[in-house]
Amino acid sequence: MSNELSSDSRFSSFAEFYPFYLEEHSDATCRTLHFIGSWLVLGIIATAIFTNVLVYLWLIPLVGYGFAWVGHFFFEKNKPATFKYPLYSFVGDWVMFKDILVGRISLRN
Repeated sequence: MSNELSSDSRFSSFAEFYPFYLEEHSDATCRTLHFIGSWLVLGIIATAIFTNVLVYLWLIPLVGYGFAWVGHFFFEKNKPATFKYPLYSFVGDWVMFKDILVGRISLRN
């Protein structure tokens, strides 16, 4: 990933950003809510495609961000990185999802 993903000069690459992203997701409940939200987003996409009811796609931001923001505001007790680093955070969500799936990151503290 290159510099165009962030308007903030604090991180010059996603590789620099990702450790910060993980620090912002140190609470297991927050990570679990992100993981559930990501699964549900994939389910919404699959359902919309297989039923040809594309209006379901409008649920993606509500479900995806809803679960994540509950995790941040009530469990992690921090402001989501999405507000300051929207594109890096979007990529970070999916990299963390993949890292949880392959066992690099635990859903436990």
